[in-house]
Amino acid sequence: MYNFDYKPDRLSEKCRKWDLKIIKDKFGDVEENFIPMWIADMDFKIPSQIEDKFMEAIKRGVFGYTYCYDEFYNAVINWQNDMHKVEVKKEEITLTYGTVSTLHYTVQAFCKEGDSIILNTPVYDPFESSAKKQGVKVINNTLDIIDNRYYINFNLLESQIKEHRPKLMMFCTPHNPSGRIWTIEEMSKVAQICKENNVILIADEVHAEHIHYGEFNSILNIEDELLENVILLTSPNKGFNLGGLKTSYSIIKNKDLREIFKLKLQQNSITSPNVFGIIGLISAYDECRDWLAGVNKYIRGNYELLESWINKYENISMMKMESSYLAWINISQLEISAKELTNRLALEVGVLVEDGSHFVNDGENYIRINLGTQRENVVNALNRMDKFMNKFNK
Repeated sequence: MYNFDYKPDRLSEKCRKWDLKIIKDKFGDVEENFIPMWIADMDFKIPSQIEDKFMEAIKRGVFGYTYCYDEFYNAVINWQNDMHKVEVKKEEITLTYGTVSTLHYTVQAFCKEGDSIILNTPVYDPFESSAKKQGVKVINNTLDIIDNRYYINFNLLESQIKEHRPKLMMFCTPHNPSGRIWTIEEMSKVAQICKENNVILIADEVHAEHIHYGEFNSILNIEDELLENVILLTSPNKGFNLGGLKTSYSIIKNKDLREIFKLKLQQNSITSPNVFGIIGLISAYDECRDWLAGVNKYIRGNYELLESWINKYENISMMKMESSYLAWINISQLEISAKELTNRLALEVGVLVEDGSHFVNDGENYIRINLGTQRENVVNALNRMDKFMNKFNK
């Protein structure tokens, strides 16, 4: 029904992932036949249902101010209930302008200069920058690696929280960059430690829609008493590749926290949605579940190709991509830094991947590869990387 092998014209779109000027600024003087597998942006055309709704809006020809009408709230409520087994009330939902900017507003709302937040590392780097740009310190809670899988060191987490007294903990679930799905028990323990120490827990669930192995657990499924200091941030932007519409939302059960958070949004004039953003969200959640199932099946096929490729080499390994479309690859046995490897892949074979040192801390021995692209691109990239590995291993 859906043709995920189709390649939209991403060059004329002027997207960051494929833009030659941006790529040369980031990776150096790469050849123009590059294959970009870096920034978390998929290359698949949006579902036809969303496209049709956009075309209806374009034909109306007026793009004035809008508001969060009932269809927005109903779409979120039904999606969370049907997909994640979470009951959400309308008043608990607040419109936001993209999850990354919302991280900044959250720090502004609950921290002052000189305060601190805590993160599990490695992790998505805007977690760190959202704090540092506000003059807020960052405490790194290093994840343990057991049998090539990340685990939270709860003893370390608790001792760091007691020592540094952070105001917030930012928690990525599922985990970016590894795709690790946290269990209810793990999230409950994190929430319990935060509650006992008056730390607000910010849970980022934007990668929750791409699940490949196991079952996703929303943090909102932990016990109600542990949700008193939890703020959930999410959107359809990663699931349906709508990031450029800058439309997301929070779910906050605690009314007092919600009011403080909403006041900060109002102070920054986060009041009404992007016209296409709200249309896209409603259509994605109400009409596009078959498309999501299809794209996840396709991405898993890409992952299985990469997994077979990885298994050919004894000196690289990969964490199982339980979720997302981002593979996390350990290159420590190559005796080369992730930064140098990323540069050489770009300049020597034109494959653009993400340097693991960008993920705050503890990612220096990893690269991240974006598999949200056409299979032809994956096959071509692996063939080029074969040439690199053969040359590298001589």
